[in-house]
Amino acid sequence: QVQLVESGGGLVQPGGSLRLSCAASGRFFSITARNWYRQAPGKQRELVAAITNGGSTDYADSVKGRFTISRDNAKNTGYLQMNSLKPEDTAVYYCNAYIRTNWGLTPRDYWGQGTQVTVSS
Repeated sequence: QVQLVESGGGLVQPGGSLRLSCAASGRFFSITARNWYRQAPGKQRELVAAITNGGSTDYADSVKGRFTISRDNAKNTGYLQMNSLKPEDTAVYYCNAYIRTNWGLTPRDYWGQGTQVTVSS
């Protein structure tokens, strides 16, 4: 069974940094796109950052220049480096990945369990 396991959330002061990790486990053939979403209380889940299998990236305007998405295909792990954090970045962060479980199959999306990021003094 394929799972995405997140780690790295926590409490940080404004201006601080955190790095989130998202490790894929189980049996699968390949991971194509990887994304990070977040959901703040009372708000809809929003896409924060995305990275393709080829390494192309895209970011929400609110995090451009502060967040960096990356992936280590050898470790089946994705990352979200978050710098210059602001109180408005407080949310539950979810990793998402499109995973092909066998050769020739269409990738389907999987979600991590979510990790809380709180930015507060």
